[in-house]
Amino acid sequence: MSQSLVCPETVSRVSSVLHRNSRQFGKKHLFDQDEETCWNSDQGPSQWVTLEFPQRVHVTQLQVQFQGGFSSRHSCLEGSKGGGTLSKIVDLYPEDSNALQTFSIPTVEVDRLKLTFEDTTDFFGRVVIYHLRVLGEKAV
Repeated sequence: MSQSLVCPETVSRVSSVLHRNSRQFGKKHLFDQDEETCWNSDQGPSQWVTLEFPQRVHVTQLQVQFQGGFSSRHSCLEGSKGGGTLSKIVDLYPEDSNALQTFSIPTVEVDRLKLTFEDTTDFFGRVVIYHLRVLGEKAV
C-alpha cells in the first residue's frame, strides 16, 4: 500500500525562493498540507527540487499541485541510491492547471530524487507549487 515517503528526516533542497523570502515562499511549504502556502521559485531557466530520504524507498507515484500560469510543461524525475549519480527515471508532462495531478512512476528504488522543471509556463521561469507528494513504500 502506498504511503507518503516524505518524513521529518527527509532533506529537501530547492533551486531558488522568490526574493529569498523563505518564511513566506520556502521549501517547507511543499509538504505542509496547507492550502494557503506554497513554494514559489525565483525566476530562472531551470527550477528544481531534490529530496534525500533517510532510507531507500520504492517510489510509485508523484503528486504535484501547481498554481496555474506558474507550472511546468515538461519535468524530469531523476533518482539515485547510495550517493550514486542521478539517472533519469521518467519524463513528466503536467498540465497548466491548479488541480492536484498524479503521475504513476515506474517502481524504482532510490534514496535521492531530483525533480527538474525544464519548460515552465511563466515567461520568467518561475514555478509555484502548493503540494508535492512522493508516494510508495519504504524498502525492506
